[in-house]
Formats: sequence, C-alpha cells, structure tokens
Amino acid sequence: MSLAWRSAALGLFGLFASTAVAQTPAIDWKTQQPEILKHYRDLVQIDTRSGHETLAVNYLKQVFDAAGIPVETFALNPARANLVARIKGNGKKRPLLLLAHTDVVGVQPEKWPVPPFGAVMKDGYVWGRGTADDKDKLTANLMTMLLAKRLGVKLDRDLIFLAESGEEADTEGVGMKFMAEQHFPAIDAEFAITEGGSTMIENGHVTQVDIATTEKVPRRITLVATGTSGHGSVPRLDNPLIHLSQAIAKVTAWQTPMRLNDTTRSYFEKLTEIAPAGRAAEYRALFNPATAEGAQRYLAEKEPEHYSMLRTSIVPTMLKAGVGQNVIPSQAEAVFDIRALPDENVPMLFRQIGAVIGDPAVKVVPIPNPRETAPPSRLDSEMYKTLERAAHQVYPGAAVIPMMLTGATDMSYLRPRGVQSYGIDAPVTENDQINYGAHSDVERLPEDSLYKLTQFIWNAALDISASN
Repeated sequence: MSLAWRSAALGLFGLFASTAVAQTPAIDWKTQQPEILKHYRDLVQIDTRSGHETLAVNYLKQVFDAAGIPVETFALNPARANLVARIKGNGKKRPLLLLAHTDVVGVQPEKWPVPPFGAVMKDGYVWGRGTADDKDKLTANLMTMLLAKRLGVKLDRDLIFLAESGEEADTEGVGMKFMAEQHFPAIDAEFAITEGGSTMIENGHVTQVDIATTEKVPRRITLVATGTSGHGSVPRLDNPLIHLSQAIAKVTAWQTPMRLNDTTRSYFEKLTEIAPAGRAAEYRALFNPATAEGAQRYLAEKEPEHYSMLRTSIVPTMLKAGVGQNVIPSQAEAVFDIRALPDENVPMLFRQIGAVIGDPAVKVVPIPNPRETAPPSRLDSEMYKTLERAAHQVYPGAAVIPMMLTGATDMSYLRPRGVQSYGIDAPVTENDQINYGAHSDVERLPEDSLYKLTQFIWNAALDISASN
C-alpha cells in the first residue's frame, strides 16, 4: 500500500503542546552517535535466540557497572536471565519503566546477504537479526539511562530499565511472565514505554507516528474431528476430514461483529482527516450503520490489517491428519489463531464457534495461553501527552495517532497490574516494514532511525521524569 496519502498529515498534528520539557542539560546528539552505534552493533552481534539471552545481560551489566548504575539480575533459567537497572529519583512521582526484550527470532542464514549476527553497515542500514525487534529499543533505553546518570539529571521519579528474555518465545515462562508474577516490585511503575508502535517514513520524512495503547489478545483453539478409521477404498460418512473441512469453512465464513474501542475509534477518525479522498470515505463509512458493511468488505480486501483492528479475528493456521494415502484417519485437527479484542468474552466466543460449526463430531478445544487481558492505556494520561510532545519535537509535522496492535507484546503483563503502557518504534519506510522488519527473512534498520529513536525516548523519559 502506498504511503503517499500520509503526506497529507503534515501540519495537521504538528502543533506542540504548551507544556515545556523539564529543564535538563542540552545534548549534542551528533556527538552521541558513535556510542549509540557501538552499543547497538555490539548487542546485535550477540546471538540471543531463545536460550542465549544471558549473553546480552552480561554485556549490559558490564556497561551499567562501569557507569555506576546499580543492577539486579533475575533468572528462572540461568541461560535466560533478565536485568533490572534503576536510577533513583526523589520519589515525588511513581517510576517510569523503560522495557525492551533481548531475545530474537530464528534465522535462515541462506536468505541473508550478510551474516545475520554481523551488524553489518551497508547502504545506510544496520543489518542483523534484532535490529528492528528489539535491540534498537534496548539500545535507546540503555543510552537514556547512561546519559541521565552522567548528566546528573534530577528526577521526580525513578527510571527503571528492564531487559527481559522471553518476548518472542517464552514457553518456559522465564521472561516478562516471571518478572510480573514473581518480581513485580522490582519493575512496578506508573508508566512504561516499550515496542509496539509504528513510525513511517515517506520521501525521507517521518509522516506518521502511531503510539500503541492497546493490543489484541492471542486466544487459540484446536478443532478436533473424530470418526472411524479404515481403508481409503471404503468411503465413510463419519470421515473426520470431511467433518473438519466443513467446520473450517463455516468458521471462516462467519464474521464476528465490528466493535470499536477508544483507541481504534480515534485511529480511524484521524485517518478520515489525513487520508486521500477515496480512502477517507471508506474510513468515514465505518461510522455509518448504513455503509459500514461495505467499508468492512473494502478493508478486508485492500487493507487486511485495518480490517483486523475492527473485530476479533479467527484464522486457520495449521492442519494435522492422516498417516497414509490409503488410510482414513480416526482424528483430524485444525489450529485457529484467534486475536481477540481486549474486552472479548472469550468463553462465550468459544461457545459461539461451536454453535456455528453445529456438528457433534467436531469439538472446540482451547489451547492454554498465558497472555492476560486489560483495558487499553489511557489517551489522556500524562505519558501519552508526553509521547505526543516528544514525537512532534523529534519528527516535526508528523501526525501522531493512537493505535491498537493486532499482534501482542509484553505490555499484556503490565496493563493488568495498573501500569499505563505505550508502544513506539523506530522510523522505517513501508518497504522496510514489509520486507526487512520484525520477523522478516532479513532484518535491517536505517542507521539514522536508531539515533532518532534514542532522542525520542530520551525526550519522553526526561520530560515526564526530570524535576522542573
């Protein structure tokens, strides 16, 4: 999808809020770039695929020790440790948590033009697994802590840095789940900043900054069809493959109702103001009961991510059946990835799916999932307003919009515990986001985007934390 329409956003949301940033020492960001880049490349060069995250913790601990910033490590699995660093404030306000994860997804080296853990600098980019997810935020958070310590910034609230180990693959419960359930006092905060937003570049300029204030919740099921096994030469009416295929067709044809929350309503309302006429009309049609159905069909075909923001999505992802070409199996299974709206009544949803299938030969079996549910973070909070100011300062003229993630992050462990949490990201082009972003075959980040992200997090953290 072209980003040309986003250029209309320039100037519409570019007015600065009247509240000034707290008085802190001025920073020459150009002189900080070598250190920012060094830490970033060092961290990317550490292979922290699941089971190796302590390697990054060891690096971070050495950096914090040298800076005189106290740290604690917490490990359910010694190879997958978490690290917490804290700079104390005067206690007038509750802490700010700067959160990033150290683990990265797997790689297929044959698909990379450079070594996947080489942090190779090429064509204005830094290439490597974790460059966009999530070692850019890890580095920016680290630099924010180091600069605050060196400059002796007076703080009204503690700055807490958390590097956690299990965002991408935490079947052991060693990362955020472990920290939230067993060591929450070490990370308890009023606000948190982490991954999850979107910042888009068009024609060399940032045109849109999306701040994640809520996210859909993974709730997966297996459809299990059973019947009588036998020889493939003898057709059977209770063949579980037949029953399962019919059930899949019924579930995928069923559409859960559209339901907007405060975040998605604000998101689509702002799109009606900045999108070109044709798309703006489709977004506007969502708010009219007479035209909403047609607008949803348009989004399902042309903008599936936007379509997913409107409702709980139910998508088949895996099939399992049979042991031979001439054998009718006694059981067939299909896994569905459900991404529920934050306020979805999930048990009721499962019952509705069973009613839609309407076949006693097919059972709906929930798959356990540790993600918790919570209301969206507020759009009128001090933190959200601070992020708006920081975005306008670092990316002048960009539209700043709240968004709901269709994926999931570790904010799902913080919001239920009262921490107002917000997701941001480094600036990328549409091509970078689609072909070189998080979980892509090849991952990279524009070098300049790393510096802008660091400045953004610094501005926001010090705006809301530094003493006036």
